Order: sequence, then structure tokens, then C-alpha cells
Amino acid sequence: MATATAAKKAPKAEKAYVYSWEGADRHGKRIKGESRAASLALVRADLRRQGINPLKVKKKATAIFNTKKKITAGDIAVFSRQLSTMMEAGVPLVQAFDIVGRGHDNPSMQDLLLSIKADVEGGTALAEALAKHPLYFDDLFCNLVRAGEAAGVLEALLDKIATYKEKTESLKGKIKKALFYPAAVIIVAFMVTALIMIFVIPQFESLFSSFGGDLPAFTKMVIALSRWMTSYWWLLLGAIIIAVYSFSYTFKRSRKMRQFIDRALLKTPIIGVILNKASIARFSRTLATMFAAGVPLVEALESVAGATGNTIYSDAVMRMREDVATGQSLQLSMKQQQLFPHMVIQMVAIGEESGALDNMLTKVADFFEEEVDNAVDALSSLLEPFIMVILGTLVGGLVVAMYLPIFKMAAVV
Repeated sequence: MATATAAKKAPKAEKAYVYSWEGADRHGKRIKGESRAASLALVRADLRRQGINPLKVKKKATAIFNTKKKITAGDIAVFSRQLSTMMEAGVPLVQAFDIVGRGHDNPSMQDLLLSIKADVEGGTALAEALAKHPLYFDDLFCNLVRAGEAAGVLEALLDKIATYKEKTESLKGKIKKALFYPAAVIIVAFMVTALIMIFVIPQFESLFSSFGGDLPAFTKMVIALSRWMTSYWWLLLGAIIIAVYSFSYTFKRSRKMRQFIDRALLKTPIIGVILNKASIARFSRTLATMFAAGVPLVEALESVAGATGNTIYSDAVMRMREDVATGQSLQLSMKQQQLFPHMVIQMVAIGEESGALDNMLTKVADFFEEEVDNAVDALSSLLEPFIMVILGTLVGGLVVAMYLPIFKMAAVV
């Protein structure tokens, strides 16, 4: 009871500030630098522990604008590798957090790491300290750290986590690269088309009205569309904003909608192939990492479900978890889901029989990550002519519509 009360009353980590200092080392040489600490006294004490006699310490002025950047998944991946390297080199955990935290370029990341360091210094287990920040450290991350602490192999587990995060972020980057470029080009093309319809076409309309005569049907249609957009552009813009917001809001809160979208994406030609392979790669990489860490298969599958990046695969993994919990083999359960290729199922079967499931899953993950890389390159090559067709249709169609009356007049003359 007393322990629970003490835990509730445990003080929160103090806010750290940046202090610039000047001092003399053991040889009397003047040196200067910066430190992050909760108070000036702590900075002086820390410098003395390093053998530096502090001569001048002052708090740096806070910038008028907040320069803190958002903490990204890439930041967490880099932190995992840095902490793994430090621990393998024999640096104590608290000191490793201090080195990595103070040396990070992102102030938000510095605050996060120094906050975790304060918790660890206070006697909190690393997994529990990380679990206080679920926005950056998910259940998978915390479970692996907890397993490493329990088995006394935290250094090895941190290395596996770092590799896992790096591979996962690399895979996400490849998929984003495949989808971002064509989406950006098409959006810009539609914006340029809208500007032409609102500002350029009306100038041609006034020119054609002075000609008299009947305009071609295609030109009339474009001019009518231009009139509507000139008068109701605000309605179109509002409808687009509302549609995007409604889709985003519903997608985040409705699992049925996410399932519908994910299922449709998996069946989409070319893109669906990439997403299928990416989900299998994530499933294999995550399960291999957790199984190698000694996490029981049933417990590991629960964490793996959330790491697949697709609700269809996530639901399938949860069904597999239920089957495995009743004593069914993993490869048979995977076969029943009808989502995994025959090669993957056979590799898992061999891994189960030989007791090397983590090695087999790692090989599967490596293979499918390379497949995703090749598929992304192929998609980029296919999308270039597709984008050119869209641009040609939009811009070329408007040019033809405006020049048809001119050609007609030239023929009459």
C-alpha cells in the first residue's frame, strides 16, 4: 500500500533549460559549452563532476518563436540505434540517455529522452518509463524492452529493436515514395486547370463573343464549365475541404470504413501488390524480432497484429492468435487465412519443425522487402506515362477547346 502511494506521489520530471557556460579544465585551460538541466545549480554540479571549474554559467534566452520540431518515427529509429550502440559499448543506461538526449538536434526529442532518463534514475524500469509515452513507444517497443530487461540481454534486444525500426521506416519510405510523386503531380495539375478555367477561359469567351457565329459544342461545354467555376469556385473548394475532412474523420474513427478502404487498396492493380508484400514483410519482420526476443508466440501475435499496417492483415493475425492459443500450428492457421503466399507458409512450416522460426521469418522479411523495393521502381516507371496522359488530357483538352473556333474561322475565311 505504501509503495502504491509513493508511486502515485512520485514527482514529475523537471523541465530542462539550456545553459551556456565557461570554465577551466584540470589543466587550467579555458573551455565553453552548453548544457541542459533543470537549474543552474545542477549545471554547476554536473560540470564539477566532469572536472571542470565553472567560472560563468547563464541561462540562454528563450526564442520568441517555438523552434521545437515534431518527433517523427525516424527520430525514434535513430534513437534506438544510438542507444543500442551505447549499451553494446558498455556505457551505463542512464549515461547513454544523457549522451543521446543532450546531443539530439530536435529539442522535443531532447525533452523526451531526458524525461525518460529522469524516470530511470528514479528507479523506474526502462520499459515502464517508455510506456509513459505511448505516442512514441508502442506496445511492441515496450514489450521487447521488457523482455530484454527480464532476460538480462537488453543490449541484444535494443540492437534487434533498432534493426526492426530501421527496416520498418525504410519500407514505409519506399511506399510513400511510390505514392507521393504521382499524387502531388496530379493535384498540381488539377489546381492549374482550375486557375485556367477561372482566369484564362473568360478572356477567350469575351474574344469569341466579338466574333459572332456559332461556337463548337466542345468549346461551349468548356465555357459553361468555366462560368460555373467562376461563380461557384468557393462552393467547389468548400465541398473538397468538407469531403477531405469527413473522410479523414471517419477513417480514423470507423473500423468498418478502414476495413473497406484497406480491402479495396489490396485489390487495386499494381498498388495492391505492393501493399500486400509490404504487410507480409512487416508481419514477418515483427514476429521474427519478438520471437527471437523470447516473447511467447501467442503474446507476440497480439503485438504483430497492430504492426502489419492493414486492418485486413491485422484481423487475420488476431484470428491466427486465437487458433495458436488452442494448440493449432502457426503455418496451418496462416493457410486458413488465405492471405499469405504458399512460399511464406512453407518457410514458416520449416521454421516450426526445425526450431528456427525467427531465422525463417527474417529471411521472408528480407525477401519481401526487396520485392517491395523492386515493385516501387517498376511502379514509378509505369506511372510516368500515366501522369503524362492525365496532364495531356487536362491541359491539351482546354487548348483544343479554345483553338477550335479559331480554326473554324480560318476555314471560313
